[in-house]
Amino acid sequence: MVDRTVRRVPKGLRDSKLLTHDAREALVPRIARWAPIHAVGHASAAEIDGVGILGALCLAGWRAVAGLAVQPDVLVLDGNYDWLSGRPPAPGAVPVLTRVKADMSCASVAAASVLAKTERDRLMEELALQYPGYGWEANRGYSTPGHRRALSVLGPCSQHRRSWRPFLVAP
Repeated sequence: MVDRTVRRVPKGLRDSKLLTHDAREALVPRIARWAPIHAVGHASAAEIDGVGILGALCLAGWRAVAGLAVQPDVLVLDGNYDWLSGRPPAPGAVPVLTRVKADMSCASVAAASVLAKTERDRLMEELALQYPGYGWEANRGYSTPGHRRALSVLGPCSQHRRSWRPFLVAP
């Protein structure tokens, strides 16, 4: 969360998709100093299966907001769709602004994206240790040929979404 007292954007901050894993990791302490109030929300594979990807995104978003020490005056979402407003469990009437490619033009959105991706990467590395063989430490949760091969050999584990297309399509 940033406010009017924030001055300098951390050097090197930009759209997380344009940064390497190491560059994102190096930015985390700078972002934490620049925006000391921040949080990342999560939704489980079971929740995604239960309420759909947009519903789970909404849950994770409000969990992140609930994790903040101070309620923000406004939330900025990357894209043209507001997946937060009007859905419980909204912690009050926080205005939501959508902005296409906000991660490329809004420093706070770029910072949030970096924090989310670095946390996701760490979670995937932990899952790779708990559930070896799926290649999560390398694929970061995205479907890759190696991950699909592992699924055909090992089958899904509790961390896989059953609503994910490969599970819905008969072999």
